[in-house]
Amino acid sequence: MTEPQRSRAVFSTEDFRLLREAVGTHLAKVKDQPESTKYANLYHRLGRVG
Repeated sequence: MTEPQRSRAVFSTEDFRLLREAVGTHLAKVKDQPESTKYANLYHRLGRVG
């Protein structure tokens, strides 16, 4: 019986930096809307990962 292969990361560190930048730009556009909290939380989570 063979060992299962280790899964590869879907996103690179550079991807997280780019995603965080994009979310930050969008966050500035929606800052006065109710969903801005969700984008702010995502922005901070992406900062911890990358």
